[in-house]
Amino acid sequence: MPYEMPVTGTDIWYYYICKRQCWLMAHRIAPDEEDENVEIGRFIHEYRYERGKRELDLGSVKIDRVIKVKGELVVREIKKSSRFLESARFQLLYYLDVLRNMGVIAKGELVFPEERDKETVEWTPEKKAELDKAVEEIRRIARLPMPPEPKKISFCKKCAYREYCWAEE
Repeated sequence: MPYEMPVTGTDIWYYYICKRQCWLMAHRIAPDEEDENVEIGRFIHEYRYERGKRELDLGSVKIDRVIKVKGELVVREIKKSSRFLESARFQLLYYLDVLRNMGVIAKGELVFPEERDKETVEWTPEKKAELDKAVEEIRRIARLPMPPEPKKISFCKKCAYREYCWAEE
């Protein structure tokens, strides 16, 4: 059986935002760790929900929080904002799918602490089919010898890779 690159939730997140970022992450090219948005995201994850911390590390998958609500297992993904909702939804769906493959059925909840909002996310066979296509596409992108050409999108302004992609401009 051929080797299949492990896909992470972060890979899913970047795939739905920027294919170039997806390639960079797959090749372990780190973003600017001192970028203000990276630091804000790290702060929110480390301090905002410290009291109820229940992080779950499953190798290539790191789930922000796992809690029980009314007897049901709920996986929580914490995001700085709801700006990239589709990306966040599929990242959480990926976590739900990984757990499902392990025999664990859970519901998902996206949490946006700065907006004081949350959204429920549920696994469905239709979403699973789209997720499987995304995983295969992520693996295809990772096998490319060079990253896809950069494309200006709204995310570029706050991206920790912006200097890597746009240094010559």
